[in-house]
Amino acid sequence: MNSNINLNVFKDFVKSNNFGGILLFLCVILSLAVANSPLAQQLQDVLDTLIGFENENVHLNYTVSMWINDGLMAVFFLLVGLEIKREVVEGELSSPKKALLPILCAIGGALVPAAIFTMLNAGYETSSGWAIPMATDIAFALAVISLLDKRVPVSLKIFLAALAIVDDLIAILVIAFFYSSGIEIAYMGYAAAFMAVLVIMNRRNVKNPYLYLIPGVFVWYFVHHSGIHATIAGVMVAMTLPTNDTAVESPLERLEHALVKPVNFLIIPIFAFANTNITMQAEMLHGLTSPLGLGIFFGLLAGKPIGIFVTSWICKRTGIASLPEGSNWMHIVGVGLLAGIGFTMSIFISILSFNNPLFVSEAKLSVLLTSVIAGTAGFMLLKANSKKSR
Repeated sequence: MNSNINLNVFKDFVKSNNFGGILLFLCVILSLAVANSPLAQQLQDVLDTLIGFENENVHLNYTVSMWINDGLMAVFFLLVGLEIKREVVEGELSSPKKALLPILCAIGGALVPAAIFTMLNAGYETSSGWAIPMATDIAFALAVISLLDKRVPVSLKIFLAALAIVDDLIAILVIAFFYSSGIEIAYMGYAAAFMAVLVIMNRRNVKNPYLYLIPGVFVWYFVHHSGIHATIAGVMVAMTLPTNDTAVESPLERLEHALVKPVNFLIIPIFAFANTNITMQAEMLHGLTSPLGLGIFFGLLAGKPIGIFVTSWICKRTGIASLPEGSNWMHIVGVGLLAGIGFTMSIFISILSFNNPLFVSEAKLSVLLTSVIAGTAGFMLLKANSKKSR
């Protein structure tokens, strides 16, 4: 019974990401259209509008853009944290046998792109963007593989989902350790105090998941002012929610189910619309062939599949893990290409990487174009492989 519930949760997750990926794509197209129309300045003015309040003790007056990137994205990271914890407790990462391959492939699929980017950008101002091609966009990747329906094994879809979740965890750690600045110990102490409250609530077996969000808001506020990127607060809060490996729905699963649709259908599309409003300029086209553009291109399009394929080959060769049931090496290459769809997390890291607006725009454009190519190539390869397998 428990396995059936887990399978239904996975199907709902994939179905939601499938439609969410399509909506995401439409928001990107709309954002690019607006950014290259007479409405471009009006959109930028809206994103630069200050919202909130502040006084001597409370500082919450930020631009719309910052509320989206630091506020709404914290909710996205909350959902990612919930998914990671659920997978560790009762899902594809719950046992060494099931977890080993996606974990190692995610690591290989992150290190190789980072190495490629670093080699191409060593000595340049853009070297700080080394983490941009490390990330995989779960929504887009699962949306593309879901279009193949029964032409790929279900185990391959589960493998991609688990790999992408571990990939997100790696990106979260990278952001926390490498893209945070000027740590304020006092604010970290306040955040730790509210985290202690959440841990006590967990130990006291508080069942209502929404009660965890009240201290969670304070954790977000203090983390935001501590110098660590505020979105990490979402993951920290997620780790305190109780869950289990039984058929009974846990508080974590209740909150996860409540957040999946708002995040995939509202928060991520808003993020995409606000952060892909790229007004095309001649300098940006040159940027596609610059070390920055090439680092992202080869990192995502070549580094991801190479890292995942080589790691899978080593795992199978040494006997420490086996390929997903019913899959072959072409499936692994195809999944590697789909993992090259960086988008949400790659764009997010691009924003954190550079102070130069031109570099940010060039990185976003490179991520967009490379993600489209990687997704198309992965889809075509997996589709062609399914015909040969018949």
